[in-house]
Amino acid sequence: MIEVLVISISNPILIGLYENKQLIKEYKLEGKTSDLLPSLFENILKEFDIKRINYVNSPGSYMAIKVAYIFLKTISITKNIEFQACNGFEFNENSPIKALGKKYFKQDENGIKVDFLEKDDIIRDFKLPNNIDKINFNKQTLPIYNLPAV
Repeated sequence: MIEVLVISISNPILIGLYENKQLIKEYKLEGKTSDLLPSLFENILKEFDIKRINYVNSPGSYMAIKVAYIFLKTISITKNIEFQACNGFEFNENSPIKALGKKYFKQDENGIKVDFLEKDDIIRDFKLPNNIDKINFNKQTLPIYNLPAV
């Protein structure tokens, strides 16, 4: 089975193609999600028989998450492809993720919070895993907004 994983919450945008949960091809693209996803998916859908689309729905750039959700959900409906989501902390070793201004999203046993970096916090880049077998994908694909109302 061929699956796609889209991590659009930061730059570069990472897109991985997986066959039987193993990474077979990856893309690292600089730019806006709205500019990059349509042309890339046009090529991917011509070349591969995609059975599942996975994407990161929280936390990170809200605009990128919203654009990715609308685009990928539309593809999943029109092409009858299964659609799943997961948390971005799965792909950066649970390190803080840029939020707003000088604040970052942090995850601990109590959930996700927004706070300033501590001096011992380490920011790690997002990476496509070689295998997605142990990733916590779920059917709740709507974007999750973790920032409190202003």
